[in-house]
Amino acid sequence: MKLFESLPSPRPRYTPQDARETAARAPRPGGVRDVFTPGIDERVLEVYARARDPHDPLELRDLWLGRVEHELGAHALRPELAEGWRASRPRRTVGAEEVLSSRATVRFVKELFNSFFRDDLYGELRDNARYILSSGSIDEEKWGLPQSLKECIRYALDRDWYGYSDSRGRVPAREAIAAYENARITGARYGAGNVAITMGGTFAISTLADFVLHDGPRSSSPALCAIPNYPPLVESIARRHEVQLVPLASEGGQTSVDPVIAALTPDTPLVMLQTVGNPTGAAVSEAELARLIRAASPSTVIVLDECHEWLGTYEERSPERAAPNVVRVSSLSKSWSAPGLKAGWFLADPAFIDEYYEYASSSFGGPPSFFYTVIEVLARLERWLITGVEVPGPAEAKEFEASYSMDLAQLRNAYRGYRTERLRRAEDLTVLRDAATVRLAETSGLVLPPRFSINTAVEFPGWDDSYRCFRDILRETGVSVFPGILTFCLSGGVVRVTTARPWDELAPAIDRLRSYSGRTTGS
Repeated sequence: MKLFESLPSPRPRYTPQDARETAARAPRPGGVRDVFTPGIDERVLEVYARARDPHDPLELRDLWLGRVEHELGAHALRPELAEGWRASRPRRTVGAEEVLSSRATVRFVKELFNSFFRDDLYGELRDNARYILSSGSIDEEKWGLPQSLKECIRYALDRDWYGYSDSRGRVPAREAIAAYENARITGARYGAGNVAITMGGTFAISTLADFVLHDGPRSSSPALCAIPNYPPLVESIARRHEVQLVPLASEGGQTSVDPVIAALTPDTPLVMLQTVGNPTGAAVSEAELARLIRAASPSTVIVLDECHEWLGTYEERSPERAAPNVVRVSSLSKSWSAPGLKAGWFLADPAFIDEYYEYASSSFGGPPSFFYTVIEVLARLERWLITGVEVPGPAEAKEFEASYSMDLAQLRNAYRGYRTERLRRAEDLTVLRDAATVRLAETSGLVLPPRFSINTAVEFPGWDDSYRCFRDILRETGVSVFPGILTFCLSGGVVRVTTARPWDELAPAIDRLRSYSGRTTGS
């Protein structure tokens, strides 16, 4: 049995000429904005001021949703929540720092996140959602896992490769990841000892939080979580330790880390930072990352969530990313369109990985061995792609162990298909993102053009609450957008639009948004 013995043709491309022509246009100047500044607004403070117990996240959630239901009037779904809001009254004065340092804030946003997906979008409002632009994921049927990688999964199943394994992952797969990451960072010297394979990015950060904050020395300083951010990640850290939320502004597609540096103390136990923001698509530059890493104490673990770091031209990654106190998290969810596989890895100092081995072997045993082949192959093929390999030769074939019975001609065919799909996919998704930015800028909203990822942030006039904006737009247009508050955008009405959808869905959805936003502003 040989790997790549049978390989389907690469996926076709899915971007029509209309999308390409739209993407080639410059966005309407009055429809874009260059600066995004998250913070705490009066609507957030009002909820905390009215709560009987401002430390109760469920009460905060119900008050937030109750105010939305109250303001929706005849369109309310849950009159009991609206009545709860009307029965509340201001009880105290609350400041922004109190909100940012409150344990309840993290859980409140996570509970609102749960309610959005469980109770609203895929609950009572599912039949209203004609176009779902709020998923944060790619249409896997159009731009899913490359055929070469799908063949690896079939091969592993045929070989019955799903037994027990090393809790850090199989060594050849870890070696392949290390070589791939060395190709991405000048001067890095990663080996298998720097790599732990995980069950996806969210799982990785949850286990890292447990390992660092629960089993490590107790610190009196809070962990620092930069926002905007993904609620499950922040909640996994807040369960283990006190957390300080740190809002980061972005301008011109770049995010400043000055507020995180200012919040550091000598005993800050952990910093969690997304290198590319969600929902903005703005990136932390290498110079900014280097400043943060140098400013932190050697005992501070800096967790870099790199999962949105794709679909853009990234500058050469700095060697500071490979510092002993930095942990870099990646997954197959975004870059390879496979969130359901729950597979990924993180890189860290070998001593850290060795200690993590004991934690992993005691807590969950190890990652799914079934996916080691696909991880090993994608790491090798991706390294060849970024280092300019056009056609694999005998040296590339020898990177795989003899048990694969690798045939050079079949390997070349697999790589050719992989390269074709990866380049097509990146081009298609970038075109769709750029075309959506142009079309959204033609609405009455203000668009923040993203540098990376598949998400675009937009703020429509007339809303100062992103959840209320979601409800109104869904009801009136059948288009679901993602409320910014669910990424800790704790001010204003900014929403997120996921652009990695087929153009025959994306274009009419934006047309509906444009028509509705025009009516609401009287244009």
